[in-house]
Amino acid sequence: MHSSPAVLTPEPESPPGRPGIRPEPPHRGHTRPWLRGWMVIAACALVLGIILLVATRSKTPASANHTQSLSNNPGQVLRLKGTTEAVQSRAILAPLLAGQQVGTLTIIRLTPAGTKVKKGDLLVEFDRQAQMRDFVDKQAEYAKLVDQVAEEQAKENAARAKDETELKAAEDNLRKAELEIQRAEIVSRIDAEKNQENLDEAKATYEQLRETFDLKRKAAQAAIRILEIQRDRTQQTMMHAQANADLMQIHSPLDGVVVLNTIWKQGTMGEVQEGDQVRPGVPFMQVVNPSTMQVRVLANQQDFPSLQVGQTAKVRLDAYPEMVFTAKLDQVAPIGEGGDFSSKLRSFVVIVSIEGNDPKLMPDLSAAVDVDLGKQNALSAALAARSGS
Repeated sequence: MHSSPAVLTPEPESPPGRPGIRPEPPHRGHTRPWLRGWMVIAACALVLGIILLVATRSKTPASANHTQSLSNNPGQVLRLKGTTEAVQSRAILAPLLAGQQVGTLTIIRLTPAGTKVKKGDLLVEFDRQAQMRDFVDKQAEYAKLVDQVAEEQAKENAARAKDETELKAAEDNLRKAELEIQRAEIVSRIDAEKNQENLDEAKATYEQLRETFDLKRKAAQAAIRILEIQRDRTQQTMMHAQANADLMQIHSPLDGVVVLNTIWKQGTMGEVQEGDQVRPGVPFMQVVNPSTMQVRVLANQQDFPSLQVGQTAKVRLDAYPEMVFTAKLDQVAPIGEGGDFSSKLRSFVVIVSIEGNDPKLMPDLSAAVDVDLGKQNALSAALAARSGS
């Protein structure tokens, strides 16, 4: 038998310097020891910084931080929206007539909007033919009643004179009968009885005339008084008609500019014109003094604590962006008004007075008010610093 020769497999050579040890392949997920140490140190530093920051803020009041942030921004501005209005203005209403039920009043003369007027100038005139006709009718009725009162008074004077004459004659007859009765001793018994009857008759006649005289005077005075009451009532009605006629002409109560309001007329919204009909009591016009103007704005409850009387502001008109007016806060309402969407949301009325004037500055213009909060912020910062010290 022949044996096959043995095949010898050569062993891999060891790397130099480390005989008999096979090197391990490098592991990709392995982190170097020095890098791991730096990461631990950075994490410790970050945690320490957060702890120091929290401790520092816990020692500083929140109000002081807020004051400091506001003091760092002295030019902070709060913008509010509002509408311009005149400080001195008077509303012109369609007249309410006394003693009459009038549905509408017709305008026959009207001063155009924007016209400068003086106190006492005619602003508007309504049709007053009905009032003048009523005045003329009542005047004629009043004159008639005056004549009736005078006639009744004359009749009463004549009747009084006649009654006084009859009463005087009855009194004379009574005195004569009293004298005749004193002759009873020297006249016959029949004549004495006749004289007694004449005395009784004269006395009864006198007493009757005296009583009827007083009754006639009272009846006559009552009749005259009724006519006088009717006369005075007619006079009052006549004066009301005259006053109503005078109300048809409205004059300016002050010096200013005419401004027409937008009202509901004949099914549409618009300004009144000559020939339009206006219901009594409707404010259709204003007379404003443009020399002093102000802006009425509404501040919400979040911005309200930042507002104080005396703060300066800038007013810009939306219709004229190039115009800028200097202003200041004049009034701040202490009580808020309820909102339209929630009763918990409150709005506060703020009045901003405008310094200076301009022909373009008119009422009912939308305006933006930029309130400068820098002075308030500086004051709050000073007070916070003083309280902290």
